[in-house]
Amino acid sequence: MAKDFKRNVSITGIEEFTNIRLGEPVRDAAGMLGVKEALKHGFKEMGVLRSMGALLKMNQKDGFDCPSCAWPDPENRSPVAEYCENGAKALADEATTAKADAGLFKKWTVEELSQLSDYELNKFGRLIEPLVLRPNSLHYEPITWTEAYGLIAKHLDRLNHPDEAIFYTSGRSSNEAAFLYGMFARAFGTNNMPDCSNMCHESSGVALGETLGIGKGSTVLEDLYEAEVIIIAGQNPGTNHPRMMSALEKCKNNGGKIISINPLEESGLVNFKNPQHLSGTIGSGVQMADLHLPVQINQDIPLMKLILKKLATLDSIDHKVFDHAFIEKYTTGYDGFINDIKQYDEADLLARAGVQESDVNKAVAMLRHSEKIIVCWAMGLTQHKNGVENIREFVNLLLLKGALGKPGAGTCPVRGHSNVQGDRSVGIQHFIDEAMNRRIKEFMHFDPPTKRGFDVVESMEAMHEGKAKAFFCLGGNFLMAASDTKYTAEAIQNCELSVQISTKLNRTHLVTGKTALILPTLGRSEKDTINGKQQYFTVENSMGKVSQSKGILKPASGNVKSEPLIIAEIADAYFKGNHPVDWKAMGMDYEIIREYIDLVAKGFKDTSKRSEGHGYYLPNNVRNLDFSMLPQGKAQITVNKLPQHTLAKDEFMLMTIRSHDQFNTTIYGLDDRYRGVYNERRVVFMNQKDMDKLGLRKLDVVDITSEYDGEVRKARKFLMIPYNIPEGNIASYFPETNILVPYNHFAERSQTPISKSVKVKIHKQTKTVKELV
Repeated sequence: MAKDFKRNVSITGIEEFTNIRLGEPVRDAAGMLGVKEALKHGFKEMGVLRSMGALLKMNQKDGFDCPSCAWPDPENRSPVAEYCENGAKALADEATTAKADAGLFKKWTVEELSQLSDYELNKFGRLIEPLVLRPNSLHYEPITWTEAYGLIAKHLDRLNHPDEAIFYTSGRSSNEAAFLYGMFARAFGTNNMPDCSNMCHESSGVALGETLGIGKGSTVLEDLYEAEVIIIAGQNPGTNHPRMMSALEKCKNNGGKIISINPLEESGLVNFKNPQHLSGTIGSGVQMADLHLPVQINQDIPLMKLILKKLATLDSIDHKVFDHAFIEKYTTGYDGFINDIKQYDEADLLARAGVQESDVNKAVAMLRHSEKIIVCWAMGLTQHKNGVENIREFVNLLLLKGALGKPGAGTCPVRGHSNVQGDRSVGIQHFIDEAMNRRIKEFMHFDPPTKRGFDVVESMEAMHEGKAKAFFCLGGNFLMAASDTKYTAEAIQNCELSVQISTKLNRTHLVTGKTALILPTLGRSEKDTINGKQQYFTVENSMGKVSQSKGILKPASGNVKSEPLIIAEIADAYFKGNHPVDWKAMGMDYEIIREYIDLVAKGFKDTSKRSEGHGYYLPNNVRNLDFSMLPQGKAQITVNKLPQHTLAKDEFMLMTIRSHDQFNTTIYGLDDRYRGVYNERRVVFMNQKDMDKLGLRKLDVVDITSEYDGEVRKARKFLMIPYNIPEGNIASYFPETNILVPYNHFAERSQTPISKSVKVKIHKQTKTVKELV
């Protein structure tokens, strides 16, 4: 074949509809229907006995941690069902008996596979042997582990500089794998370690670091039980973090109030039926949100400024609304905040927020005399140009109310993937930590690089410009997770080598570098036995607790390896034994890795012993009200600007969302029963009044375009659905609409993509699709 050979792969799959059926949105989250759906997925993918045996061990002290979200486990765990519908689906997806073997890749070219949907690709099952896609080839073919490692070493040796390599990490890896991966990248000579935090909660880390001195939340699970008010902003727990609903239920039963702030009223915050309680099986369940504020997309700051302005006015009367003793002792910036808040007009703030003043007054009444307040949030706050400021404004509320460092109060960023927080804690970061670098030099006996590395956006740019030539992925589906799908695909295809350590087939395996490797790895639920000894690893949950996880299932194949062992063997093959670190020894015994983690990573101590049972919490300065690392030694009350959005008359603000049948980029099914959409993902939710203005009817076919910096991006063939969403706002599923998100527009200081506030236009096609009856 010619040297300029290029694979004609699709970055989206065939853009066809799949016989949509619409129903009424399901208003009750979980319940027996949730149990039924969870078991249905498990039995179909794993079989009855394998499924039930694994579910009984998931999130148990002597079992394995759920491969889905990072919500913490309670101290007193249910012995039979310490999991949710999403967790059961994640387990079924990981532990499926279906196999994507060499025969599949011999039959299908990567071009043919790329025409399939992400759902169809995932359904091929587990990857069970190492595979290589060679230059000028359209078929993956088997390769031995030794040959794969040699090929990687060869490509790394060819690089002109270590910074031409990029090491991406998803949130599914263990602490041990992430630590080893980060140390190998540093030993190779680069801090190019982008990770999925860059695309989701980086705004949280920056905002919390600036205001409170630590880029993590301050609450523990039990705090939610004791809270007087919990604000849930830009988060959909019923779909994305279902086990959180049990904690909210306890809050409600203890007399607490819940305020939901989100453009969409999500089912999980309307009513919750706990299947472990009688009221959740035959009863009516628990009404969740006492108040829902349907804020306009990314107008959370105007809403919070209005609430804070009203609270400040009340405080000026009796001086008892704000905690002035706390403010004086622990914070700085109060006077600047008060001077700033005075300049805003309440009517203007209300108009920007798009909510009813009577509802704002209800929120003010709930907060006025409350001292135990928790703010929970997710991507609805972080993925905006002003994502950092969004979070800082909510932190202002907590600081003014003294709602930190006490039971029932604090910050609660709800992390998505199961160990994304642990990855960062053990050193997956593109920025420089001089203290960690000193410990690496002292205990691992090599000099880590001191140049800042690339984050996700910078990695995309470097690959696109030919400045990075080797792309490694520890898990994940980078192409579909990142913004600006077309740009991202071009960037990856510019690389000489792409390497992915994966359990399942996804689109990033098809849109690759000139040479591509797939290295199959164990799932979290599978036994990890090396030299006759079963290994375990550790993870950190969303609230900073480190605990053990040990798989129980027979591996999908005898030719798959654990992530730590794969990384160790790559490093051993590259350095050929000529390095101070004994990489192979760490890959063969994770106890050695944990000993190094204790020495190098901040806050870890005696991890092997302390991670047993309930596990242990990493240090958290906010819980101790220690702000000594901040300027003036105090927490920062901040002044934040209003968001600036100028929409043309024919433009709408798009927020990307998940369906109930997916987790991140993994598509489990085609239903979103909470929103009443079945057997289809290519949909747009729009207010009926906006549809009337555009002359659109239900199930009309439309294209969506966005234009930034003169470049027009298009997502083709979507179906219109009238929905209860604020006028001027629309919603559509991720990752299908990621193609509309410009890579070079992101949150200031965090560079998180603007996936929740994209300016778009709707273009009607000439046809309408009939609903499947």
